[in-house]
Amino acid sequence: MPGYVIGNFFVYSVINAFTPGPGNILALNTVTSYGWKKGNPLFLGIFAGYYVVQIICAMFVYGVSAFLPGVLGVMKYVGAAYILWLAVHIAFSRPDGNSRDQSASFWKGFLLQFVNVKIYLFGITALTGYVTNYSTSLLVLLLFELIIATIGTIATTTWIGAGVVIQKVYLRHYRLINIILAITLLECVYSILA
Repeated sequence: MPGYVIGNFFVYSVINAFTPGPGNILALNTVTSYGWKKGNPLFLGIFAGYYVVQIICAMFVYGVSAFLPGVLGVMKYVGAAYILWLAVHIAFSRPDGNSRDQSASFWKGFLLQFVNVKIYLFGITALTGYVTNYSTSLLVLLLFELIIATIGTIATTTWIGAGVVIQKVYLRHYRLINIILAITLLECVYSILA
């Protein structure tokens, strides 16, 4: 796999993982509402769920590549369209700070990831856009999905660790931050389609 493809895979993964999504927002709201100690079970649930969902994504892409190989070419364009939508959505999104969580359980964090469409699309798009052109081996797909889950866990941990600081900075400069992230995602779309 060429270095620029790996580089774009990481750029896409970092941007997608660090942008606000259900897991990051829930983690941020939980740490600001309950603190680290009381929120810890929820955070662990988010992390565990992330890894399980990414393993499911790797198995899905592997199954499609083994049984319906022609679908992967189409999925690449679907993935590029999703990244384009994500870029537009990020560019025009506004922060929503009105959600307050009522409990911080492991299962709430874990189950959130199973209904978190963002991370399914994230994992499948990353594989079909960057990896499957070079390998459809289950081990390679699992490796890249575990990298994605690790980047996602680091991102969520960053949101937790920075807590209110990230929220205040993001709220103050969200438009500029969102536009920079959106432009960077547009380069990722270009690299998938080029």
